Amino acid sequence: MRFDPERHHRRSIRLRGYDYTQPGAYFVTVSTQGRASLFGEVADGEMRLNEVGRIVQRCWEGYSRTFSAH
Repeated sequence: MRFDPERHHRRSIRLRGYDYTQPGAYFVTVSTQGRASLFGEVADGEMRLNEVGRIVQRCWEGYSRTFSAH
């Protein structure tokens, strides 16, 4: 399906005027198509990563070392 900005748009939830390039803690949500459980499962209120989830976690943690503001 081709991208159609009239159909495929989202309202920005960014704070107007906030500089997101400055260091800080940010909340990031990763969603999969159809909300498929590709990275593991939530059991007893805890995320239990599968092998793919652990790979993603290691990559994600590597970003903080690569793009650290310190």
